Amino acid sequence: MRPFSIKTKLGALVVVSVLITTGLSVIAVHTKTELRFITVFSMIATLLITQFVAHSLTAPLDDMNAVARSISHGDYTRRVRESRRDELGDLAQTINVMADELEAQDSQRKELVANVSHELRTPIAGLRAVLENIVDGVTRPDPETMRTALKQTERLGRLVETLLDLSRLDNGVVPLRKRRFEVWPYLSGVLKEANMVASARAGMASGSGSHTRTDVHLHLDVTPPELTAHADPERIHQVVANLIDNAVKHSPPHGRVTVRARRGAEPESLELEVLDEGPGIPRTEWHRVFERFNRGSVNRPHGPGSDGGTGLGLAIARWAVDLHGGRIGVAESERGCRIRITLPGPTSTPS
Repeated sequence: MRPFSIKTKLGALVVVSVLITTGLSVIAVHTKTELRFITVFSMIATLLITQFVAHSLTAPLDDMNAVARSISHGDYTRRVRESRRDELGDLAQTINVMADELEAQDSQRKELVANVSHELRTPIAGLRAVLENIVDGVTRPDPETMRTALKQTERLGRLVETLLDLSRLDNGVVPLRKRRFEVWPYLSGVLKEANMVASARAGMASGSGSHTRTDVHLHLDVTPPELTAHADPERIHQVVANLIDNAVKHSPPHGRVTVRARRGAEPESLELEVLDEGPGIPRTEWHRVFERFNRGSVNRPHGPGSDGGTGLGLAIARWAVDLHGGRIGVAESERGCRIRITLPGPTSTPS
């Protein structure tokens, strides 16, 4: 029990009231004072002490009520004073923590609306311009013009798909379908697909949010070659593809991106690393790398053939890793950037 808890204070109030009444009664017996005067004095003293204790208890409640009313009206800036060491002090701390979280969520919501509006406006404006030119007869609906319109439509589709992924993330409705698979052929397929997608987009102008570079070499390093893992292949594909896309964007001309896989500490656990030769990430930015809509703050963050994307790829990668109970983060690297992923092995219950 806390030494200054409300129960302790109320108990002390009862004890003090009894002591005052008893003391005045003893004084009345020795001084032969009439009992009615002693009764009146006892009641007055008890009421004064009770009023003092009641005020000390109700004053912070009024403050909390005012702060809670402000929060209900959308004002998340007010806080409750945390100067007590009892249950009301704990309640004040809880209200302040709630206000901090609500303020952060409100800020993220406003940022999300602003960024999504910006991201959707760009392809919509491009698609509208192309269609208006065709309707007005400024340009002909030749294959090149239609490819431009298709590019903007594909970007819209990717943005919507990404937002759906974020919605599933927030609602926690994405189940994991774990299975055992061989790492080398699996990652080899992911790298081949990344090369094919880049080659297919190379003929289009940038603006898709994904890289169009074919000058960056993708290298796979798996040791031992027979390495296996136990995870959801679809989600891990999402992670590796996003990390490769981000690494290629930041690579110098004719750079190299390496995907490295090693056995983890636990049975069938997996350690993945994606390394590039770009400018790297300042240590002060490491904690913000996986935030939504974060695009970094380096001077030249993207190589040729990239518009920077939406800033959601790494946030989705962290989400997929978190679903597996794993870890993802930036690791020390002598050159460029190194993202390390640790995936745990299968649990005791079969999936």
